[in-house]
Amino acid sequence: MIEAGCSTIWEYFSDLDFDPGALKKRYEQERDRRIQPSANRHYVPTRHGKFANFGKDPWAPDITRAPVHDHVQVIVAGGGFGGLLAGARLREAGLTEIRIIEDGADFGGTWYWNRYPGLMCDIEAHVYLPLLEELNYAPRHRYSYGPEIFEHCQRIGRHYGLYDKALFQTAIREMRWQEDAQRWVVETDRGDRITADFVVLACGRQALPKLPSIPGIDLFEGHAFHSSRWDYSYTGGDNSGGLTGLSGKRVAVVGTGATAIQIVPAVAKWAKELYVFQRTPSTVGQRDNCETGPDWTDMTRPGWQKARRYNFQRMLQGLLPAEEDIVRDGWTRSFPQVLRLPEAPVSNALGRPLSREERETLAEICDYRLMNALRERVETIVADPEVAETLKPYYRWLCKRPCFHDDYLASFNLPNVHLVDASRTGIERFTPHGMVAGGKAHDVDCVIFATGFEAGISYTRLTGFELWGRGGISLSEHWADGVRSLHGLMTDRFPNCFVVGGNPHSVTVANAVHLLDEQAMHLRYIFSELKKRGIATIEPSHGAVEEYTQLIRTAPEAEAQVQFFAKCTPGYFNGEGMAKRNDELFGGARYGAGAVAFFEMLEAWRASGRFDGMELQRANVS
Repeated sequence: MIEAGCSTIWEYFSDLDFDPGALKKRYEQERDRRIQPSANRHYVPTRHGKFANFGKDPWAPDITRAPVHDHVQVIVAGGGFGGLLAGARLREAGLTEIRIIEDGADFGGTWYWNRYPGLMCDIEAHVYLPLLEELNYAPRHRYSYGPEIFEHCQRIGRHYGLYDKALFQTAIREMRWQEDAQRWVVETDRGDRITADFVVLACGRQALPKLPSIPGIDLFEGHAFHSSRWDYSYTGGDNSGGLTGLSGKRVAVVGTGATAIQIVPAVAKWAKELYVFQRTPSTVGQRDNCETGPDWTDMTRPGWQKARRYNFQRMLQGLLPAEEDIVRDGWTRSFPQVLRLPEAPVSNALGRPLSREERETLAEICDYRLMNALRERVETIVADPEVAETLKPYYRWLCKRPCFHDDYLASFNLPNVHLVDASRTGIERFTPHGMVAGGKAHDVDCVIFATGFEAGISYTRLTGFELWGRGGISLSEHWADGVRSLHGLMTDRFPNCFVVGGNPHSVTVANAVHLLDEQAMHLRYIFSELKKRGIATIEPSHGAVEEYTQLIRTAPEAEAQVQFFAKCTPGYFNGEGMAKRNDELFGGARYGAGAVAFFEMLEAWRASGRFDGMELQRANVS
């Protein structure tokens, strides 16, 4: 590489061992062949309708109980990590009357519903699992398996007494604000009518399974289920394997995202034939999972988990030098390669600062290098050159959620595993005995849909119920022209109502549980202060909501994100390739300056003690 005397950035990179122009053209071609103009209409929901059977709870029988009519301090909608953390932190704030209402039969959220073989988290457990320091718990593996995570959810529920008033297998029908009583009325599908001073919406985005809208999908006469409702009565075995029921069976897995990456190696060991239907390949880096003892990290140091989480997040944002990486996993090794650009040496060689276009070129070259390494990894593992080529991802690294697994790629070396390339035509149709892709029929006995969850939908469709705020306005009406919020946590005209989770106006993070805990700790502060100050209602002002909403919509980073993801392969991040605005990315606009800046903004708001942007009323004030 030329070190000095360059007049253009291409002279500096004159010795590249690949052609950036050819790669860019290949990326564009691969993207265009996968565009579906119907976007999210390419999928069908499973909450209601003729496919509702795919969304039923396979883990517990329905219960019969008498309706509940009482009053509590807080109702939390959702019993996943968001609801658990909200409940735990509000307990720390001194609240005792907390009722969590959850569709499932236990706490856990996505870790309750997802129990497929091979299930594990893809973020290091010491960073991902919440409240490890508070519960003095050391994860058993670097990447915890599903059963351990589910057990940890139950541990949190027991430790903080959240089971005491929980209502499981219960769906909220509506929430309505009573202005005269200054409280919420919540009604459920079991006839419950409960009032609460506050409500917290912790309705996660990985609870509503979706199916591909393929002609004839309801005509298939074999067995079929969604990965988040795994049917062990058919497959046999459990999370660790032993899927004896698949012996002699021809099985299809539809999808090759983060879920399928884990499912395929487990199914491949037992199925007579396994057909993996792929629209877009995932990046698959090395995971290196291993057992971890209590000495994996220094758990004796107060604040160790917060420090580790922030180190992880800062590495992902390219805010720390490589030598300060204490997690040292695929995430922290890869992110800096595409975010921490070697701008200084290039600028020195050119004898001037880089232009915006040159910075974009530099970012592309760094990204190409990382993706080339991942494509080369496919070649070194997969024996068949044609299969290896089909498994290679051709897009920028952050266009899809990066995956890490030690056995997925090797599964395609097994004689019973077949990769079906559905990138050009998709799955064209179902037949009573299987599927047709690329004009070729594949007869199977069982179809496993690893097709993810509903995204890019309205918030009330996500929750499954409507909220009615001050003056009788519905949240659907209030957000008809887009989400309006202050910090992504509250909105005007909906007093004493909080929203947690990776919803519009919060921030995009790889480690969603870190975001949930930061939000829950923000709620802990708010509730503690409301109690100290004798405040009965809290609501963001119209002006504060307008100002924050404009910040989200017009942030300098927003346009850059739109331009980046517009060039990406179709997927959840870019509305199946159809997103044209910031609020169409990731299912809604996000805080553009990044997670650390978002957390610091919340911290500064708390530190001021002024409750900026909030309208507060004391008790008995009309």
